[in-house]
Amino acid sequence: MKNASRIPTCKNYNFDGMLYWFAEMSVSDLLFHPDDDPADIVRIADNTPTFDKNEVRQLREILDRMFAKNGLDVYEAAYPVFMNRMGIRLDA
Repeated sequence: MKNASRIPTCKNYNFDGMLYWFAEMSVSDLLFHPDDDPADIVRIADNTPTFDKNEVRQLREILDRMFAKNGLDVYEAAYPVFMNRMGIRLDA
């Protein structure tokens, strides 16, 4: 039986779609910096890979498409999600 991927689909590659995708990654405890290769992300507790090979492929495809369509705006979409995850409140 094949395991279902934990990686959410990015349904829209505009700013709001990327923001939503990063938020979905965060609530699943899978958030990582978009510059990091998902193959290099490991669990701190036991140093095992966080993502399996299929998930790594999916993540690379999603992030490659985000950067191709939006360039540096990928970071702008990810920023509020990372700040929220760290408990840092953004100015209104």
